[in-house]
Amino acid sequence: MGDPIKHAARATSPWWAKAMVITGSMVMVVAGGGAIAAQVSLNLVNNAVNQEDLLGDQGVEVEEGEPITGPLNFLVLGTDERVDAGGEARTDADIIVHINEDLTQVSMISLPRDLLVDIPSGVPADQTKLTEAFAYSEDWGESFQNTAETITNLTGVEFNGGAIANFEGFLDMVDELGTIELCPWHEITSIHTDKTFPAGCAEYDKKDALDLVRQRYGWDSDEDYANGTWGDFGRQKMQQQAIKKILERAKELGYATNPVKAVELLNSFGDALTVDVGGYNLVDMITQMKDVDPNEILSIGTPSSEGSINGTSYVIIHEGTDEQTASEALWEAIQTDTLDEWACANPTWLSGDSAPDCTGVTGGTTSAPPTDGASETAD
Repeated sequence: MGDPIKHAARATSPWWAKAMVITGSMVMVVAGGGAIAAQVSLNLVNNAVNQEDLLGDQGVEVEEGEPITGPLNFLVLGTDERVDAGGEARTDADIIVHINEDLTQVSMISLPRDLLVDIPSGVPADQTKLTEAFAYSEDWGESFQNTAETITNLTGVEFNGGAIANFEGFLDMVDELGTIELCPWHEITSIHTDKTFPAGCAEYDKKDALDLVRQRYGWDSDEDYANGTWGDFGRQKMQQQAIKKILERAKELGYATNPVKAVELLNSFGDALTVDVGGYNLVDMITQMKDVDPNEILSIGTPSSEGSINGTSYVIIHEGTDEQTASEALWEAIQTDTLDEWACANPTWLSGDSAPDCTGVTGGTTSAPPTDGASETAD
């Protein structure tokens, strides 16, 4: 483990660099990003977002001044706790963000919080739920490294950077944007507020958006079990959807091309996140990623299903099943930068409304997953 986090070092890179990392999408920059890099004074954003060495010796080493090339992998962890709250915490979102070799395509791979994993450190247990890996220590840097080591042990994927995001703070961005569109695939009643959200797409303010993306137990219909959107899989799907919708709305409203609006959006983060951007110069990275489109983020769920051990429920990658075959192929696809090919061969595990063009892909299929709208029948 690396040295404990003591005090926040303030980030000095542009606002959208943090936005890309926290959202687990690295896609806030659109056409015109290079022009903004020349316009925005870094002094305006120096104190906006905390930056720490979260990964420690778990991070991929980069020599100073090394050219930025893909593929890149970032680990984004979401928690219900404020980033500066201190004390032990657990994660509600564990997302691998993969950027392809030429920095034009982003994929988000969600790992269930209740996924049964081996924890190399043995803390808090040798084998337990993934969410527990973050309860390693009251020092969140050590906890982040414990989680990163656990996920690397599972997947073989090593990380170039990462972020801890608080979903409530993240959705403070919705206040700045006004509302965002979310599309639950069937009616769901909140276990927190008893509010019922109808099926289909609608505009939601921050309060309702946060309520909806936190739901877990309401995704329990026969449809959910048939389509793989039950429980935490449903929550993952809504979280990924919220990330994309916030980015799309920000793009629609001109935040990505207006320096003043950009800084306003950054300031809405407050202390909601801590980021580790590795050894890269993110100003350079931003200008190289101007062709990334948030509408084309590939959202993927980990092949797995419900299970029980000694009366405790888990999400398990069952050995000797198609889940094991598909998950092992997924980990390899992340490492070899072949996620489009994997997605074409495994469309069942796509959890968003974007899919690659599978025409001519060896072993692929031309059938695409359904949209996030009310009419979807599969996931």
